[in-house]
Amino acid sequence: MRRLSILGSTGSIGKQTLEVCRKAPADFTVEGLSCGSDINTLYEQIKEFSPKAAAVSDEAKGKELAKRLKDEGIKTEVYTGQNANSVIAELPESDTVVGAIVGFAGLEPVYRAILAGKTIALANKETLVSGGDFIMPLAKDKGVDILPIDSEHSAIWQCLRNGDDKNLDRILITASGGPFRGKSRDDLTDVTAEKALNHPTWKMGGKITIDSATMMNKGLEIIEAHHLFGVSVDQIDVVVHPQSVVHSMVMLKDGSVLAQMGRPSMILPILVALYYPERGPAVSRPFDPFEAGVNNLTFEKCDTSVFRLVDLAYEVGRKGGLLPAVMNAANETAVMSFLEGRIGFLDIEKTVYEVCSFFAGTMGQKVGIDSVKEADSEARCRAEELLRKIK
Repeated sequence: MRRLSILGSTGSIGKQTLEVCRKAPADFTVEGLSCGSDINTLYEQIKEFSPKAAAVSDEAKGKELAKRLKDEGIKTEVYTGQNANSVIAELPESDTVVGAIVGFAGLEPVYRAILAGKTIALANKETLVSGGDFIMPLAKDKGVDILPIDSEHSAIWQCLRNGDDKNLDRILITASGGPFRGKSRDDLTDVTAEKALNHPTWKMGGKITIDSATMMNKGLEIIEAHHLFGVSVDQIDVVVHPQSVVHSMVMLKDGSVLAQMGRPSMILPILVALYYPERGPAVSRPFDPFEAGVNNLTFEKCDTSVFRLVDLAYEVGRKGGLLPAVMNAANETAVMSFLEGRIGFLDIEKTVYEVCSFFAGTMGQKVGIDSVKEADSEARCRAEELLRKIK
């Protein structure tokens, strides 16, 4: 039985992880849960799963939840504030931490969980984008498994599970193409948040959905795959596959290609990670190769003349050091500004490019938790300066 702490339990991945726990109660116990501020959802999760502890980043909301639980005689202990997620990540009762917090905020709790010797089921790509240079060696030193939950990286991992990593030539990361596949630069000039959030295939949170629309999501996944599988970014290709049936592929040295297929759902990647090294039971509708759309699979090149952040991610990935943390911070800041209606869609790209250019010659190569946090903070300040000038 796995004993889980779920960081970001009220988000999409967190909810689906709890769905797996709900359908296989003999295999999992939930020891810790956390959220940013959605205490109503967290309250319902606590009532159902009775975790030992919960965390709420918003202190006022956390105190409100703690009082509510106390009044009802529920014994779950509530931690609040900036370091609350790390408390849940380090819970002695947990053996596995699901890292499902969106963005850079997920890095430190995962770091703390590795130091505590927990198995990591990782959905937070920013952990490796910003900190892969020290996270992966730390995990190796501590004997900690990092098990990918991202559908693309789970697919790659499954294709390589039989020892084919020594024969690996290239990684082919698939992308749906997002809501603006086939559009020109001119078409993107007046894109609204409503249009950008209308993803044709996946149901995701706002930030990740915008990243899919700009294709930055693929840029982040390139750098994540570089760290997870020990290949250079130039051994990774982006393949646009709008049906979202093939979740990623690997090309071996003899030219053969292995692919992992399934419905566009995160349940299977979560299952694969949580039951590792075994395969768990089917807890959702199995993939049907005869269902509508599966008999018409298409693959296209990514048009980086339109989606320029993909090329930037390759460049940043080659340079390494602290620059990936800078790129990620600038992107998070710009995406939030776009969702708030402060800037246009293409201003996201412009801001990220300008911040990366500003720091390219000044950021050092020594990467650790403190230097990454400092780089993240400096990049956000620079991004905000640029965003204030946009009208």
